[in-house]
Amino acid sequence: MTTPPPAEWAPHDAVWIGFPSHATLWGDDLEPARHEVAAFAKAVHADGKGETVMLVAADEEAAAAARKLAPFAEVLVEKFGDIWLRDTGPILLGDGRARDFEFNGWGAKYDLPGDDSVGDRLAATCGIDAAFCNWVLEGGAIDGDGTGTAITTEQCLLNRNRNPGMSRAEIEVRLAEDLGLTRIVWLGEGLLNDHTDGHVDNLARFVGEGRVAIPEPCENDPNWMVYQHARRDAEAAGLTVVTIPSPGRVLRNEEIAPASYMNFYIGNAAVVVPLYGAANDAAAVAAIQALFPERKAVGLRADSILTGGGSFHCISQQIPLRAPSPTKAG
Repeated sequence: MTTPPPAEWAPHDAVWIGFPSHATLWGDDLEPARHEVAAFAKAVHADGKGETVMLVAADEEAAAAARKLAPFAEVLVEKFGDIWLRDTGPILLGDGRARDFEFNGWGAKYDLPGDDSVGDRLAATCGIDAAFCNWVLEGGAIDGDGTGTAITTEQCLLNRNRNPGMSRAEIEVRLAEDLGLTRIVWLGEGLLNDHTDGHVDNLARFVGEGRVAIPEPCENDPNWMVYQHARRDAEAAGLTVVTIPSPGRVLRNEEIAPASYMNFYIGNAAVVVPLYGAANDAAAVAAIQALFPERKAVGLRADSILTGGGSFHCISQQIPLRAPSPTKAG
């Protein structure tokens, strides 16, 4: 029987965080994004009160920059296409083992060298056995509460650009076999203009067993109907819903960006919340702080990371405490 991944609020040994490495992808946002990632890593490290932070750089130039900006962190050099390790990294189970899924560039939209193999390589650096699962699944497409219950979106997991030959029932069987997820709550659509085809970690997050946080729409919110439908579906499935303010309409290059406070990361000592200069920034941090009173909620700007399409949760993948201790890296 497969032991499901622990909830994100369970203790961690360490966390992998992708470090922006390719100027051709990031352009003028490369240096600002590196500073935002370093600030995120520092908040997670929490002066040694949090978990071990392992920054993953794609080459030696990026590794040198990571060491300079985050001297408290361990740095790994592993080739990857981009920093979204939530999707390309391995998923750790509750028994110390891991699963590495097929990755096809979010439905063949972004085919970048190294992204399809970095998960297995990262697991190997920590001495973790990552069994390969021959179907497409990204970590940001699911969120679980540690009991075997998980949420996902139909837009992503049922998208024909992922596993066109698999039905909903077949996907549920594979999630049970490979990840120990015995109850799947299906939400509908994800955020507007989300190139991941609606990853759930931008829409809804478990904050306790059977308890899920979903944004509350604000005035002129481009995702107001998405949030309403997600709340309806979650409550119909018997989940308790708490609401977090939405950032509303956030523009990047004159287009609506998939900005979400839901892309927070739950660390051992801190919950780090992405901010966008929106009116609800402070209110969102306060609401998340109330959900995690034993941790410090830290709000940090993530404007440059957002230009790549995601935020703090997307670039990180935690290693649960029950996994083998990470090996030291230079």
